[in-house]
Amino acid sequence: MPRSKKGKRSSNKGSLRQEVLQLQLSAKGPLSLKGGVKGGSGASDDDLASDVLSHYSSASESASVLDEGTGAGEPLDDQIAQEETEDKLKQCIDNLMDKSAKTRLAALESLRGAFSSRLLCDFLIERRLTISDCLERSLRKGGGEEQAAAATVCAQLCVQLGGGDESEEGFKILRPVLSAIMIDDCASVTARQSCARALGMCCYVSAAEDGEDLVKSMSHLECVFNTSYPNCEGTLPTPKAGAPGLHSAALHAWALLVTLCPASRLTVLLDLHLPKLQACLESSDVNYRIAVGETIALLVELGRDIDREFEDSDQLCECLKGLATDGNKHRAKNDRRKQRSVFREVLHYIENEDFTEEKIRFGVEGIYIDSWMRRRVYDAFKEVLESGVRHHLQFNPLLRDIFGLGPPLILDSSVKASKISRFEKHLFNSAAFKARTKLRNKVRDKRADVM
Repeated sequence: MPRSKKGKRSSNKGSLRQEVLQLQLSAKGPLSLKGGVKGGSGASDDDLASDVLSHYSSASESASVLDEGTGAGEPLDDQIAQEETEDKLKQCIDNLMDKSAKTRLAALESLRGAFSSRLLCDFLIERRLTISDCLERSLRKGGGEEQAAAATVCAQLCVQLGGGDESEEGFKILRPVLSAIMIDDCASVTARQSCARALGMCCYVSAAEDGEDLVKSMSHLECVFNTSYPNCEGTLPTPKAGAPGLHSAALHAWALLVTLCPASRLTVLLDLHLPKLQACLESSDVNYRIAVGETIALLVELGRDIDREFEDSDQLCECLKGLATDGNKHRAKNDRRKQRSVFREVLHYIENEDFTEEKIRFGVEGIYIDSWMRRRVYDAFKEVLESGVRHHLQFNPLLRDIFGLGPPLILDSSVKASKISRFEKHLFNSAAFKARTKLRNKVRDKRADVM
């Protein structure tokens, strides 16, 4: 799901709102809002939009800062709360340079929680190089637990910086060390998994238009999960302890980056990886089988996107049917249930091109997960931001741009008291999907020459 650079995003927002309004006005019959405004009342487009949308204000960030020592419902002085938060963050940054590994790890965990639950872009831009240097030092010299925490904070830092030049600058510093740890067989498995997820997210956010960084990152990820592929005799290797989890993390990160590839590159990847991934459906680890199944569904979806005559093999469908109805008693009951649920959905899409839609709500808004590509992107952000993903969907301009939500909403009390109708949300998501598809195709064409 490619995007334009930070400075260019605003060019699509006006047209997206216009498309929504046109869909509303062209809908059958007058469209009534709960606030009493009707599509046929003669109001202008801006008047129609103003009942739901409001201009973006920096107050959204300050309002999102929570004071940890104050109970819910008590009045807060925003300025004081912001200063207290920044003082705590400054102390955490200082602790990243402490000699004690325990102190550094505690600081990383504190930053991890803060980056997940709050928007701190203005604060971090001034200190991004200092933080990047500290994270690089933790990755190079820290133990496995510290490396894993530092890698997660790396990904969160890129999300906080918003995918512009500042984020790209940090990625250039951290990419080599993230890749080195990920492919190091002597490193901690937990650290390698965390580095794989961080590499995928940082590259997706920071290097969406840089073909060279994209190819290098995908190549390093392939080196990790390629070891799960069948050997020349067609036999799957016996996985080492912790290897399936590492392979799953690398495969998911790779699948995220596949969504950025131009059509010419996608064709090569489909021919190379689909047959080998199909063989991996016989893996002994249920979570890796599920990761492989979801990746196959994504690749088929992308293949159909660039070639409507793209066909899957009958052998693949037979294999998916077996996994969707698997009743082997030697597998745990919960594993069988989880596997059947996922592979029923994969098989349904492969056979009927029908995706089971899911809605994610946050505040008065919501997004529809209506494709395998959209699910992979959402799951990737959820892995990095954890419980804070909904907060970022509400207020983070980067995520709102990626999911076609437009600028963050500032709602007055009358709008907060009434919910936006399901039909209006459907119209908005339809227009967002159309605009996102156009933009994705344009950016793919730009990268095709590089790759």
